[in-house]
Amino acid sequence: MPEITYRTLVWLTYRLGATFAMGLPLILLVWATLRKESSIVRLLSIYWKTSSLIAISMLLITGQRQIGYLTAFIAPFLVIISLWFWVDLNEELTDLPPWRPLALTVKIWRWAVTGLGIFMANMTLISLSCLKNANTNICLSWLEAPQEFHQATQKLFNFLFGANWTEPLAAFVGYAALMAYLVGLLQWLLIKLPKQGRIAGDF
Repeated sequence: MPEITYRTLVWLTYRLGATFAMGLPLILLVWATLRKESSIVRLLSIYWKTSSLIAISMLLITGQRQIGYLTAFIAPFLVIISLWFWVDLNEELTDLPPWRPLALTVKIWRWAVTGLGIFMANMTLISLSCLKNANTNICLSWLEAPQEFHQATQKLFNFLFGANWTEPLAAFVGYAALMAYLVGLLQWLLIKLPKQGRIAGDF
């Protein structure tokens, strides 16, 4: 794939992710909370917990830690599973009147994020080569957006706390968050899933 084409697709991936994986679900969460739609709030709460792996991946990539490319590949699969896995939430969402704007928007958003997740998985699959060599043009393409976000965060961090937000610090926070994420995921897989099955419960 030509470098310019792949770089453009990487930036498209980040922009679509910012819109459909971050911006829109935040709006939907506020909307559902105000409307007191408990099933939608629960679904979005699970989504945010699961999709936090995307943010963790960006921190690791910013710190130029190669494991970030692996977590970025895994994240879309976990996000898709988190949206469709739950029997109780699927039934409750199906029972919502389809003409209500919130219910309709959530259903469209779920399918949009599923399509985006498949697209992201295919894009990040190519980036797995960065696990062996992070100095290729492919890896540099994935590094551009996190570095720009890092620079903006650095200015904000310095303004608020008078301290430096550095790449090693971003990597450290990424590793700490990844450990917490793995502990939570293993706890759910080994304890809650066998007990509750496909019931969302207190995931």
